[in-house]
Amino acid sequence: MELFRFFLYPFALIYGLVVFVRNKLFDWGILKSVSYPIPVISVGNLIAGGSGKTPLVEYITRMLKDSYRIATLSRGYKRKTKGFVLASASDTVEKVGDEPLQYTVKFDNIVVSVDESRRHGIEQLMIQFPDLEAVIMDDAFQHRYVKAGISILVTDYHKIFTQDHLLPVGKLREPKAGSKRADIIVVSKTPRIFSPMVRRQMIEDLKPDNHQLVCFSYIAYDEWLPLYNHIPSLDPEGRKVNTILLITGIAFPAPLEEYLRPFCSDLSKLEFGDHHIFMDKDITLIRDTFLALPTRRKIIVTTEKDAMRLRSPEIELVLGEFPIYYLPIRFNFHLKDKEAFEAAIMAIMNRKKIS
Repeated sequence: MELFRFFLYPFALIYGLVVFVRNKLFDWGILKSVSYPIPVISVGNLIAGGSGKTPLVEYITRMLKDSYRIATLSRGYKRKTKGFVLASASDTVEKVGDEPLQYTVKFDNIVVSVDESRRHGIEQLMIQFPDLEAVIMDDAFQHRYVKAGISILVTDYHKIFTQDHLLPVGKLREPKAGSKRADIIVVSKTPRIFSPMVRRQMIEDLKPDNHQLVCFSYIAYDEWLPLYNHIPSLDPEGRKVNTILLITGIAFPAPLEEYLRPFCSDLSKLEFGDHHIFMDKDITLIRDTFLALPTRRKIIVTTEKDAMRLRSPEIELVLGEFPIYYLPIRFNFHLKDKEAFEAAIMAIMNRKKIS
């Protein structure tokens, strides 16, 4: 593996040079970043793959939705449509992507939209919703054609960007110096018990500038929800079974595995790639694997994101007879980080309100 990575270094250098030049063109004003008269909150990362952006977008949405008219804007990763699309809870992942569909299912009083061009998406939102007061851009740290009012960089505690390398050697989308553009750096998925010593060490590794706020967060799991309407709910005692078959199509399922192990004697897993679109063969594999498990007290558990991709009527025809549940997650902050983070978000909202 190390030898293979060695041969990839020239490609990483070329890739890094291209990204460096692109960023400099924005820094020098040759490529233009556009500002908007409403607050634009950008949430993104430096690493390709999951880092906890989606639950953070949901956290900000919960913060603002009852006091402001807000919209989320994503590119709609792996959707089959093009251009600007407004999402609804009756849509499919093929139309809007899994994360936007998740937002529409969870929040009924916000606007959820997708567009490959964040600039075009914001302009369409402002035309169609004149009362719009803020846009939360999902996975937008590299989308510099839009000048965000506040830029949030999320990095996973288990694979912090300072310890990674540029694509294709590692998973960095751009050089680590790009982190200096962030107003807030959020370290996600830390342990619930988080020592001050580890906190100080991570801040030293991140080397934030004076203007950058660093916050630490962890994931908490909500109630287990049935994937399909006819499946009965699970009480706390019902979660304790002999076998759980865990279905994941996310970048880093280890924390979920750790959470589930106390609920069962045996944890079986079927792991698919990040944002995996489930095909007929995959559904057949899930069905056959579950049926082959040698215990009677068994259930299927999946992630909230994967649940969005398993909601179709065609898949329900195959899996609907099984006890299959998904786990919504919530973003929580440590210590005084919650207060500091929310104050930073409200500052940009209040600044625009006053102006």
